[in-house]
Amino acid sequence: MADKTILIAEDSSVILNLTKKILELQNYKILTAKNGGEVLKQVESNKIDAILMDLNIPVKSGMDCTREIRAHKDQQIAKIPIIAVTGNANNYSMEDFKEAGINDYLPKPLDFDALVLTVKKYTAE
Repeated sequence: MADKTILIAEDSSVILNLTKKILELQNYKILTAKNGGEVLKQVESNKIDAILMDLNIPVKSGMDCTREIRAHKDQQIAKIPIIAVTGNANNYSMEDFKEAGINDYLPKPLDFDALVLTVKKYTAE
C-alpha cells in the first residue's frame, strides 16, 4: 500500500505534533496547515488523501475551508474526505457538518484510537 497523505489543519502546535506523531506511526505522510489560508494552498499543491480539519483555525474557519474544497473545480480536490476536529461540537449539528460537506468528526480532546480508526476508514482503498 502506498503511503497515504494526511493534511492536518490545526493551529495548536502541541496537538499538531502529537497528531502528526500518531499518524506517522501508522505510516501516513503528514502535511500541515496552521490556518485556513494554508489549507487550500496545501490541497492545490499536493495529492492529499484525507484532511483532519480543526474547525477553529484562524484566517478561515474549518467550515469555510471545507465549503471551499467541496466547491473546488478539480473533482479530485472536491472529493477529499474531511474529518472535522472540534472542541465544541455542541455548537454544530451533524446537519451543519453534512451541509458543509464534512464526512466525519472527532471531538477534542482527541482519542487517538478513534483518530487512527477514522483516518483508516477514509483512506482504505
